[in-house]
Amino acid sequence: MLGRCISEEKLETTGFSYTLSLINGKYKMTILYTLVEFGIVRFNEMKKYIGDISYKTLSVNLKELEADGLVHREEYQQIPPKVEYSLTERGKSLIPILDMMCE
Repeated sequence: MLGRCISEEKLETTGFSYTLSLINGKYKMTILYTLVEFGIVRFNEMKKYIGDISYKTLSVNLKELEADGLVHREEYQQIPPKVEYSLTERGKSLIPILDMMCE
């Protein structure tokens, strides 16, 4: 019988593992949810909405999400500085998955 054998499979090579690596962490799904609900969000607004996240943790998570192509960061050259975050098309593609998880 020809078939797949679990001992020969590697989870890390699957789409599931890749997707999980993008949203893995305590706050990444919360950040994505915030951007889904409110669209364009400034850093301090997101910090207030999430609440128990430190500034450093929020910053690191946003940078990782941006590097993964899920979040867009728009910086405006003005005083005081203004930075806004929103979902990219790739980030929006995860919304059905997050919705199913909520259900």
